[in-house]
Amino acid sequence: MIINPIVKKDLQVSARSMRLAWGVFGYEAILTVTFLLALLVIQTDSDFIYSNNNIYNKLVDLFPVIAIAQVCIIALITPIITASSISGEKERQTFDVMLTTAMSPFSIVVGKVTSAVIRIMFYVIGSLPILALSFVVGGMKWVVLLQYLLAVLLLAIFSGSIGILCSAICRRSITAVILSFVFYIGVYGMTFLHLLIRGILECDTVGEALLWLMFNPGAFFEEFFCLVMMGESLLSNNSITGNDAGAVTYWIVHNELWIYISGVCILLLSFVFMLIAAWKVNPMHSSGGRKPGKKKKEN
Repeated sequence: MIINPIVKKDLQVSARSMRLAWGVFGYEAILTVTFLLALLVIQTDSDFIYSNNNIYNKLVDLFPVIAIAQVCIIALITPIITASSISGEKERQTFDVMLTTAMSPFSIVVGKVTSAVIRIMFYVIGSLPILALSFVVGGMKWVVLLQYLLAVLLLAIFSGSIGILCSAICRRSITAVILSFVFYIGVYGMTFLHLLIRGILECDTVGEALLWLMFNPGAFFEEFFCLVMMGESLLSNNSITGNDAGAVTYWIVHNELWIYISGVCILLLSFVFMLIAAWKVNPMHSSGGRKPGKKKKEN
């Protein structure tokens, strides 16, 4: 089995340091506090509603609370991990050495993103005992857990692709981290731009503007949790997807294809970000097309 050398090297370095262990500890601590607060709220509501203090049928509500907390943490820490991957090599002056290997620029980028995604999945797998309470006691189907893990994997790839792109553009890690969050805001904002323009222009119809939300991970997870918890699409119940929506949007939403097409769109966008990052990493393009300076004339 051939393993990407970048992935092998990064995982070995992470396994030999305490940073990964302390990261998992902090991650689990945040989820534990979230779990206890959610359990306290459920207990309070159950004492008020149920006289027999039976809260087991309410434990299913723990899943979206903990899962949303996980999604927020992953969306924040993944670009931080990948934003310092290539720019960190530049700061340590090992970037040129990495380029002298037989690996292609795209393999380097994919290796950096893969190693970050694997570390993120360590965090997620470590939180499964907390999530399992909703499935063992709450009665949720185990296939939902598998779907959730795939959704988190998609988010990690998307966040990692943004971080690696900013890391390839910038020379300093702190600049790459800041730029990655600017990219975040840009991606999330641009997907709502068509709806905002239609709202400003006071258009009577939404048309196909909702299709841009397929590239929005926030809309993806909102639809995912609605399908899991309520068994129905949020967009199909919204008034804007009625007669005001375009024919394509209406057909996709009411056939429950939105979540699948949105996942493919987010994955394709991640692939585009990694291709651009590989283009920037390529030493043939790293000079940015600048012409070499003229040599000084000798006396």
